[in-house]
Amino acid sequence: MYLLGIDIGSSSVKASIVDGTTGKCIASAFHPKQEMKITALRAGWAEQAPELWWENLKFSIQDVLNSSKIEPGTIDSIGISYQMHGLVVVDKMQRVLRPSIIWCDSRAAVYGDKAFSDLGEQNCLANFLNSPGNFTASKLKWVKENEPELYDRIDKIMLPGDYIAMRLSGDIKTTASGLSEGILWNFRENKVAESILDYYGFDHAFIPKIVSAFSVQSVVNSSAARELGLAEGTRICYRAGDQPNNALSLNVLNPGEIAATAGTSGVVYGVSGEVKYDALSRVNTFAHVNHNASATRLGVLLCINGTGILNSWLHKNIGNKAFSYYEMNDKAANVPIGSDGLSILPFGNGSERMLQNKNIGAQVTGLGFNTHTDAHLFRAAQEGIVFSFKYGMEIMEEIGIHATVIRAGKANMFLSPLFRETLAGIAGATIELYDTDGSIGAARGAGIGSGYYASAKEAFAGLHKLETIVPDISKKSAYEEAYHNWKLALERAL
Repeated sequence: MYLLGIDIGSSSVKASIVDGTTGKCIASAFHPKQEMKITALRAGWAEQAPELWWENLKFSIQDVLNSSKIEPGTIDSIGISYQMHGLVVVDKMQRVLRPSIIWCDSRAAVYGDKAFSDLGEQNCLANFLNSPGNFTASKLKWVKENEPELYDRIDKIMLPGDYIAMRLSGDIKTTASGLSEGILWNFRENKVAESILDYYGFDHAFIPKIVSAFSVQSVVNSSAARELGLAEGTRICYRAGDQPNNALSLNVLNPGEIAATAGTSGVVYGVSGEVKYDALSRVNTFAHVNHNASATRLGVLLCINGTGILNSWLHKNIGNKAFSYYEMNDKAANVPIGSDGLSILPFGNGSERMLQNKNIGAQVTGLGFNTHTDAHLFRAAQEGIVFSFKYGMEIMEEIGIHATVIRAGKANMFLSPLFRETLAGIAGATIELYDTDGSIGAARGAGIGSGYYASAKEAFAGLHKLETIVPDISKKSAYEEAYHNWKLALERAL
């Protein structure tokens, strides 16, 4: 039997088919080949039409079915991963009323900030583990205030993954994990955050039926089966936001385990077994995919906007793309740890939550015209990105998450040996690199939810580890000195 994983991103939609017996991915495809359209009618806005996700999902599923040559009826179950924090609203006929206000849209921050103040900062953090901020609940408040006639037609609100499940099945459902990412879940009471609904004046009936992230949530109906080429009755057995799902794809499920990504932005996602929060709200905490009333499993999410985008900027602008990324890595590796006193702060991609929403920009300090070369810039950039991870991980340590093993996919910045070695060295943690992605993780999640796998251990038996990087103790003091100098530069900037 086979498992189908779907990953709904803001750039593309990916589908993968996993052989349930071997755990190997036998086919993957994504669409569109160019980035999906994001509409910004005003500065700071970002919207996507949910129909775009559905159309590109059709193409991706057709591709994987054609390339794998499997019979649709041999697919045991479907899992869905999706871009977090988006808002989809539908009427009683399940018609989408407006484009989705997606994760990177900042228009609702003013409503979240006011709610944080009015409801009480410590009250919000103690109950919701986050500020209402710019998350899904606040986005709905913006709709209520600015599009009242449309708001009056709303029957249900959904996250992007809930919308895809609705299109597949005709059923509108959600999860506690999904509600928590919208700041619509009360952890102290272990139920929907009714005080947020009441404060914003939302009808409680807007919230769909809640199902477990791992469960038989619904089945593919006849119309979706015809449209996508799937078998009617195929079970939908897992859904999760992209960061919790990325952690799942790396088998990060238990307290103390950490997943990391380092693309345009960077994410460190650690699992905690305690209901705790950062008093300064520098990290976000959501219900992890395996969180339940009897076993607390929270995902503590550290997001750094300025990470790989710095390396990309250097690639585009230093030497007019004369060097490939591999050549940049090789040149950087010939520079000593600490880049001969050159430090780069990578925070040039907007406000940083871990810096309490300050936007200090990217900064280069200690530059010597007679000392430093392009190779020093390349190394200082990678060190600056790693040190921003370390700085955030120190915040996570304050709420009880101590990294001993960091798991990541071998992609983006983790392709750089220098980046990997520096992160292992300054974090004092072993790094494990795997061949997986969000759609493959969603497929394995479906196998757990359907009962095809008896346990998560069985589901991840086929997860292939590509490489292990152990901290080099002999370089520990050099990394610490370089990090100390970087922190001094950051403190001056702050």
